[in-house]
Amino acid sequence: MVQYVACRAAAPDAFYKNFNLVKMMSRHVAIMGATGAVGSEFLRILEQRDFQMDSLKLLASSRSKGKVLKFRQQDLIVEELCDASFEGVDLVLASAGGSFSKQYAKIIVDAGAVMVDNTSAFRMDPSTPLVVPEVNPEEIANHNGIIANPNCSTIIMNVPVWPLHKVNPIKRIVVSTYQAASGAGAAAMTELEVGAKAFLAGEDFTPQVLPHPAAFNVFNHNSAVGENGYNEEEMKMVLETRKIFGAPDIQVAATCVRVPVMRAHSESINLQFTNPITEAEVREILADAPGIKIVDDRANSYFPMPLDASDKDEILVGRIRSDISQPDGCGIELFVSGDQIRKGAALNAVQIAELL
Repeated sequence: MVQYVACRAAAPDAFYKNFNLVKMMSRHVAIMGATGAVGSEFLRILEQRDFQMDSLKLLASSRSKGKVLKFRQQDLIVEELCDASFEGVDLVLASAGGSFSKQYAKIIVDAGAVMVDNTSAFRMDPSTPLVVPEVNPEEIANHNGIIANPNCSTIIMNVPVWPLHKVNPIKRIVVSTYQAASGAGAAAMTELEVGAKAFLAGEDFTPQVLPHPAAFNVFNHNSAVGENGYNEEEMKMVLETRKIFGAPDIQVAATCVRVPVMRAHSESINLQFTNPITEAEVREILADAPGIKIVDDRANSYFPMPLDASDKDEILVGRIRSDISQPDGCGIELFVSGDQIRKGAALNAVQIAELL
């Protein structure tokens, strides 16, 4: 088991410097949901970041049993997920769906492994840390065998907002999201491509994955709308941000929609601070913050775009400007783009695993 001394850290580098990490004697890793969009990204990121391990097991449903996937120039055969899958495993990167995470959580923990869960199954469980490594890495020390990966939209917002909140506490966040098909999985990405071809060819197209045609269209996020009028995605951003920031009183209002983008979400973020803050101060804070790249070229009207954010680790931040509707100087506007599959899902989970 990893042992370390808890302390508050603003970034993964600071985490490494301040924690007394003890190297594990073995690292046997399993990916649960290996053939999905996030599972495939796990494989890419583990290889790109040269994640140290002694073995890697790929797990999926019976439909994918026997499929061969490449990893570090080797062929790995996908195994069918079952109760015995976790014997001898130290770390499970889970992205098979919330029902599977709930079904296998106790089995995984009883086997002595730690599950970094990319689903919503345990995010709001008080006993489960909800971690963005750039924000609250110290929470990893409080795990009981499960660490939750936040919602993709929450992560993409929290990475640039947190360093500002540390300097000047934020009272209120109003965010509107522009969410790519990747957030609904590989099948939705394929559906967007097929639907676009059908639209341009003047052919009828009936979506099977998303509730409405995604090509050349914008619609309410495909999660259930609650009695308060907010969909589940919007409420995730509200509740998860409060938990991650340790700020139960911070006010968050979100509007989440799907847009015809293949991957990488964008967000328009309006912030109300406790004290006045200038554009220059925001730029200075964000320039030194981890996981962020400022893209803010007013002269050429070049700002964060999902095409630029795709396949990138950093959250792109731009359109930095004072909110003219807040004459007290306490308002700032931002526009951000981040790769939903990478930092919004797989990368965040791998960063957590690296800290373990």
